[in-house]
Amino acid sequence: MAKLKVNAAIVKKNAALCRKRGITIPTFAQMKNPALIPDTVRKALKPAALSDINPVNLFRITWKNDIKTGLYGGVNFFEIPREITGIKARVIGIVGKYFPTGAHKVGAAFGCLVPRMVTGEFDAVSQKAVWPSTGNYCRGGAFDSALLGTTAVAILPEGMSKERFAWLKSIGAEVIATPGTESNVKEIYDKCWEIKKTRKDCVIFNQFEEFGNPTWHYHVTGSALEEVFNAVKGPKSRLAAFTSATGSAGTIAAGDYLKKKFPGMTITASEALQCPTILQNGFGEHRIEGIGDKHIPWVHNVRNTDTVTAIDDEACMRIVRLFNEPEGRKALAGYGVKKEVIEKLGLLGISGVSNMLSAIKTAKFYEFGSDDVVLTVFTDSMDLYGSRLKELEEQLGAYTRENALIDFERRLLGAATDHTKELTYADRKAVHNLKYFTWVEQQGRTSEDLRRLWDPSFWDETFERVSEYDRLIGEFNKEVGR
Repeated sequence: MAKLKVNAAIVKKNAALCRKRGITIPTFAQMKNPALIPDTVRKALKPAALSDINPVNLFRITWKNDIKTGLYGGVNFFEIPREITGIKARVIGIVGKYFPTGAHKVGAAFGCLVPRMVTGEFDAVSQKAVWPSTGNYCRGGAFDSALLGTTAVAILPEGMSKERFAWLKSIGAEVIATPGTESNVKEIYDKCWEIKKTRKDCVIFNQFEEFGNPTWHYHVTGSALEEVFNAVKGPKSRLAAFTSATGSAGTIAAGDYLKKKFPGMTITASEALQCPTILQNGFGEHRIEGIGDKHIPWVHNVRNTDTVTAIDDEACMRIVRLFNEPEGRKALAGYGVKKEVIEKLGLLGISGVSNMLSAIKTAKFYEFGSDDVVLTVFTDSMDLYGSRLKELEEQLGAYTRENALIDFERRLLGAATDHTKELTYADRKAVHNLKYFTWVEQQGRTSEDLRRLWDPSFWDETFERVSEYDRLIGEFNKEVGR
């Protein structure tokens, strides 16, 4: 892999901007382990709210925010009890709600933006950062941009939730709505090409091809998941699987980290049944916001993916109502779900429910037992989807006890192993080859680039680069005078 090139002149410009705004940039190591964060930063954090547009909140890009103290604790996680999952295996998800913006994508965006700032590939003074996304990534990118004093351009489908658009406008981002909904990723790419050709002041940070995205998740999300497993495991516990929606293929890279630590575990990629791209080379539209589809992201290490599950978006929408409507929660209590668990179910947004269902299907498919642990990620919470609940009520009427009983029995206890496939070597190679049609034919990559991605050493070298980024961040902060 080529050595990183540094444009010293642009780095100086970026450092001057940060000096003027009093910005210190955290290292990847500090996001992974906040114990490394200096006391001066901790003192500045105390009076700042979690999502304030305050540069000190760069240090809250971590899974370990303690909302009670305003500082740090252990990894935020939530175990879904067996009364809900109906399986013997334990299902545990780390919680994205307690990131600034309420979603973990703020970390992936950091992993893309900051390395380019400290190498001088991006001029934060004279250029704008363009964040193409189906939702949370452009929110994370806009937030990071605001903290770092640069201008954000958010691109997302017009059919995404109202909360996303309102928040982006409130933070001062330029917002571009493209045709379609969650599944219309190509339309986003088309807009990116238009911007590349017509706006020289813009730099595209495409999460589907930016290796900073999986690199951040490999080191920060992967280690957080490992820490949770070590905290909850018993004497016979086994980390059996990690499940993640494919989306931009950032979060699923945490599985690459875990597989290094626990070689026998399974990585399950999850997608919408209405658009089963890996499962069936399929296409379509769906309502599981934030997971993307219709193509294989350039940054997906497909060779490391063992299994794929396709989740019905109807199941997700019904479970969202079950978990959040009063009658749904009453029904859950009747099934023996504890009050303190019910009160936390809002920690799962729509894609979080999908990841939970994928974990259940994976456990049933492999017949995992009581000593097995399945880890996943609850990327955001229902705080971002209040309008969706209102829309469902308008479409379907009030949520009743009968609805709740049916949804619990059918969508949770009745979750089966259909639409699940264990990938052979040939299957994975075939999925990998699908990248050709998006990335070589449409996005300017080469066949040789694609072949290189099949080599495991490429991914090792990519993820090892984080130490070089941390060194450059340290040098940058010295230049800033922090």
